[in-house]
Amino acid sequence: MKQILTIKKVLNNNVVIAQHDVYKEVVLIGNGLGFNRTKGEPISFDKADKTFLLKDEKEKEQYVNLLPYIEENLIGFTHELLLFIEKEMGKELNEHIHVALTDHLAFAINRAKKDMQFSNPFLYEIEALYPKEYNVAQAVVQQVEDRMAISFPEGEIGFIALHIHSAVTDKSLRDINRYNILISQLVEIIEANLDLQLKKDDVDYHRLIQHLHRAIDRAHQGQPLGEENKLEEVLKKEYPVCYNLAWKLIKVMQNQLNKPVDEAEVLYLTIHLQRLLHKS
Repeated sequence: MKQILTIKKVLNNNVVIAQHDVYKEVVLIGNGLGFNRTKGEPISFDKADKTFLLKDEKEKEQYVNLLPYIEENLIGFTHELLLFIEKEMGKELNEHIHVALTDHLAFAINRAKKDMQFSNPFLYEIEALYPKEYNVAQAVVQQVEDRMAISFPEGEIGFIALHIHSAVTDKSLRDINRYNILISQLVEIIEANLDLQLKKDDVDYHRLIQHLHRAIDRAHQGQPLGEENKLEEVLKKEYPVCYNLAWKLIKVMQNQLNKPVDEAEVLYLTIHLQRLLHKS
């Protein structure tokens, strides 16, 4: 069903403010959407138009305030990138990504033009945790580099992957970053206690990171793992070092998350840790 809205203000060729029956004032974003349009004109909005609708009051205000500082060709290009991300991820994006990604790309392009290099300390972890988002972010970075004739540092892929993950899961970037910092702390504890240097490109490292991430998610959602009493006795006896370290990690997670962590997580962590120790 086509929704007919009334234009209140044309902000540029790609962005208009319109009157919506349900959401009142909304921001419509689409390539060429505002071209040759005037106030009071009807404008249709439906998914076939490949138009994004910003209805959240805060996001709308932030986006409108951001526009004067962004080159108009970048706004249209970001719209194309968001359509690409949505198609590749196969999910609708939370509208906060319009503000976040437009803002992020504007700064990143500016940094690249000034040849300001920086690193992303969580790059391996992000790739291990969000492989699909990471692959899509790689393609996005390639498109930006080609279109803008610039070169991004590799860390940029990780940052864009986090924006994508945030938009498809409705998690805030703050929470995602908090979890990544916690995972890094847990990795440091593992390396110190087992006296080894984990290889970040190793498949077992990826498995450990994914398990820690899922354990944090389960704790956050209050999902139990189920009891494995017999296995616990075996692991406690066979791998006391890894078993005790697993308990230490669980305690750190509980303190940082301020939530209970299912005790059964200890068993699976012990197996991951033993695998890493055996390999070293």
